[in-house]
Amino acid sequence: MKSWNRELKLAIKAGIKAKEIVMEIYNKPFAVEIKDDDSPVTSADKKCDKFLRDYLSKHFPTYGFLTEESYDDFKRLKKKLIWIIDPVDGTKDFVAKDNEFAINIALCYKHRIVVGVVVIPAYDEIYFASLNHGAFYQKGQQNPVKIHVNDKITDLTVFSSVFHFTDEEKEIIERNKDRVSNVLKKGSALKECLIAKGEGEVTIRTSGMTKEWDTAAPQIIVEEAGGVFLARDGKEITYNREDVYNRTGYIVANR
Repeated sequence: MKSWNRELKLAIKAGIKAKEIVMEIYNKPFAVEIKDDDSPVTSADKKCDKFLRDYLSKHFPTYGFLTEESYDDFKRLKKKLIWIIDPVDGTKDFVAKDNEFAINIALCYKHRIVVGVVVIPAYDEIYFASLNHGAFYQKGQQNPVKIHVNDKITDLTVFSSVFHFTDEEKEIIERNKDRVSNVLKKGSALKECLIAKGEGEVTIRTSGMTKEWDTAAPQIIVEEAGGVFLARDGKEITYNREDVYNRTGYIVANR
């Protein structure tokens, strides 16, 4: 069985350096542009994207890339190994300065995620996992601790998006209100990471607007922590697809 230890270690190092780039911009006034899909982008997205591509390609020159802020020429489809990156997951959170944005770095091998790193820059936190080696959480300079989902089936905490909470999601929660005690708004990949850490149980995305870079890194962290991360039709989510949208939405749960 292949170990992904080198890739994981360097992805963590890249994430820590990227955090510094992002926070330097976050703590000063910055401009916001609107992309063709009406989503915001800042210099943090662009600088972090370039840094991560440069850093990881230096160490892994044969690996492909799929990132939110770089042109996709589809050459990645012919590669077995590609990095899937969202340099600032939750740009709306970044612009709102609510601290709930992330840096997502994942490695895909033959359409499956084998390494995932999620950095929460404003909280100085890192969540990471590699295939068959568990999921971990690190706060600042403290030693990493292994994390695991909880086993609750009642008194559930559901995490919803800060900016993308749909009526359908609200209806699903309402139908299950006998089991749901709390609905908390959390940004970006923080929702999934908190489930992996045992601090909540469910998050649902009904829209088909998320893309591979939104889910790749948090998916392996949830799964290695013992949780479930599936498309809403119950199918496994695979990666390095031609169509990068998660068309059916997804559901993440502790069990």
